[in-house]
Amino acid sequence: MMIEDKNLVIGCGLSGSVIARLLAEKGEKVLIIDKKSHIAGNIYDYKDENGICIHKYGSHIFHTNSEKVWDFIKRFTDLNTYMHKVIAVIDGIETTIPFNINTLYDVFPESLARRLEQKLLSKFDYNSKVPILEFQKQDDEDLKFLAQYVYEKVFLHYTTKQWGKIPKEVDGAVTARVPVYISQDNRYFQDKYQGIPLNGYTKMVENILNHPNIEVKLNTAYDKSYSKFKRIFCTGSIDEFFDYKYGQLPYRSVNFKFETHNCEFYQSNAVVNYPCNYDFTRIHEYKYYLNDKSDKTVIAKEYSEFFEKDKNERYYPIVNNDNLALYEKYKKEIPDNVFFLGRLGDYKYYDMDKAVERAIDLFEEINK
Repeated sequence: MMIEDKNLVIGCGLSGSVIARLLAEKGEKVLIIDKKSHIAGNIYDYKDENGICIHKYGSHIFHTNSEKVWDFIKRFTDLNTYMHKVIAVIDGIETTIPFNINTLYDVFPESLARRLEQKLLSKFDYNSKVPILEFQKQDDEDLKFLAQYVYEKVFLHYTTKQWGKIPKEVDGAVTARVPVYISQDNRYFQDKYQGIPLNGYTKMVENILNHPNIEVKLNTAYDKSYSKFKRIFCTGSIDEFFDYKYGQLPYRSVNFKFETHNCEFYQSNAVVNYPCNYDFTRIHEYKYYLNDKSDKTVIAKEYSEFFEKDKNERYYPIVNNDNLALYEKYKKEIPDNVFFLGRLGDYKYYDMDKAVERAIDLFEEINK
């Protein structure tokens, strides 16, 4: 079989686009394919008829502490200074998530909130983050009460909706993502660099792919006819690449119900979580991100569901011992000229900056 003297990248999302660009800048030819009809994968966005930038696959906020990642992204887009905050409706009260010192004063009488604040500060370092399952290990009766309140009102029902499991059955890396935050910092992320690309994520990815050594083919699924390439970089699901020979890796998926409303704003914040009410997990309102001006607004209600092949999209790997064992079984099948990366390829949850960092690290590793 003739081996083509160029690289194939499967998947035109962030991970695939970054590795393609790095290879192209090294002077190598790259073909990047995607079965979707658009570039940018799940960070794809577009301007609708109201002039509002819509994140088709849920809200995406870029944030990182990595100078290397930030410098790479800044080559291809300017970003605003948006800092993400999340509101949750708890007992009918809008308050900050993660649960922090300010949240105490929103949901409890002032005298109780003050007492709880003093106990928290005497036990934990200020600005520390405590995973909820750790936070439940309290001796003090007031803090026991607080831990149970936060567990039930913030974590239990929301996690059950999002993952179809109670928090103790969910991987610790997931539950640790929304800790109890011993702080008055209402931001969802504390990273040094945060923002939204001023012209959208799709344009950012278009700029990354804009190189004479990169060819893009959309509406194109991988099949064995592409196996002749010198190297293959796959950002798709590893079980699909190997034709599910050992079975499917489980994922959670998300279904978004979009609504247009004849008002300037539908809610008080870009994202509002509903831990205990309704069957959706949260509502996104997109015009907040780039301060789009319109007399209408677009929201998306987010419903979690299990991934079903050919029905919906893979979003979140369901990480447990059995699923990781299945992933490792597939990993042993990987040929020397094939490399997996990204959330699906690595069967690992990545924020956008970690996806970029992983692609950069992989490129540097293969070019040692």
